[in-house]
Amino acid sequence: MLHLNAVGGIFEKARVLRYSITEAEKILWDELKNRKFKGLKFRRQHPVHRYIGDFYCHEKRLIIEVDGGIHDQEETTGQDLDRTAELGRFGISVIRFRNEQVFNQLDQVLHEIGKHIESMTAHNSPSP
Repeated sequence: MLHLNAVGGIFEKARVLRYSITEAEKILWDELKNRKFKGLKFRRQHPVHRYIGDFYCHEKRLIIEVDGGIHDQEETTGQDLDRTAELGRFGISVIRFRNEQVFNQLDQVLHEIGKHIESMTAHNSPSP
């Protein structure tokens, strides 16, 4: 269930992407790796279904994307929305940050990730 039946070729593509990390992804990865962030395990460039998430936390079913300028294009924006909706059907949430946010507001990015995780946890907690 971890990969949601990801197809074979996607694993190779993910492997290639791990070696071509962007500077913004590197900065955020330094904060997420080795359970540094809230004790959660994140994977980098992880295949999920037919997509590859920049950072994936299986425990929280969360993908964090760090987007560059290409995501400003109308076609790409539509693809991003479709991808988020499709992953949502699997119970996976996606949050996105711009490269510039990671470069200039890293504390705020981490705060937003923490807030998102807290809201997911509160939403999934059993009723008393």
